[in-house]
Amino acid sequence: MFEILKNHCDHLVNQFDSISDERKELLAKIADYIQSKKVANLPIKLMYVCTHNSRRSHFGQIWAAVAADYFGIKNVETFSGGTEATAFNPNAIEALNATSFKISCEEITENPTYKVAFGPEENQLINCFSKVYNNQFNPSSNFAAIMTCSDAEKNCPFIPGVELRIGTSYSDPKAFDGTPQQSEKYLERSNQIGIECLFVFSMIK
Repeated sequence: MFEILKNHCDHLVNQFDSISDERKELLAKIADYIQSKKVANLPIKLMYVCTHNSRRSHFGQIWAAVAADYFGIKNVETFSGGTEATAFNPNAIEALNATSFKISCEEITENPTYKVAFGPEENQLINCFSKVYNNQFNPSSNFAAIMTCSDAEKNCPFIPGVELRIGTSYSDPKAFDGTPQQSEKYLERSNQIGIECLFVFSMIK
């Protein structure tokens, strides 16, 4: 992992006390799922789902991969999807850039593919683009679906092949698009999701 990003993770880990007890109980259910897969020596597949697969679900996919690497948990694959495809939002990308991820765009299209690196190794690189939850690049069985927004939770009533479906809704930073608080709120949401992903993986033995 890039040293500056590891230092940021160290900082986020020191903020676990900011997570409410109720929220910790919810996150512990994700940790239990991961632990059961680890004990069984099975692949750990986590898919983060939000309506447009544009902001929060990408934050979840990326931070979960970082958290697994930070705590040395192997055999983890992270994914993201939506109930519809749009594009990875530029403001979300800016927030990740501000946290020292290295992001490059593979092609200029309406829905570009980005390579998001959190370290120099090949397994520290994530391909990110907007897609529906049942896209061919996402798992179709033996995975957990983590719903990062309430709209996806309501509008996505059935996900085939899912073993655990759990709602961990986060406020949408989109509400601050075009305002003076835009950068601050996107970074705040990214860090919140980062803290919670790190908390989940901190519980894995």
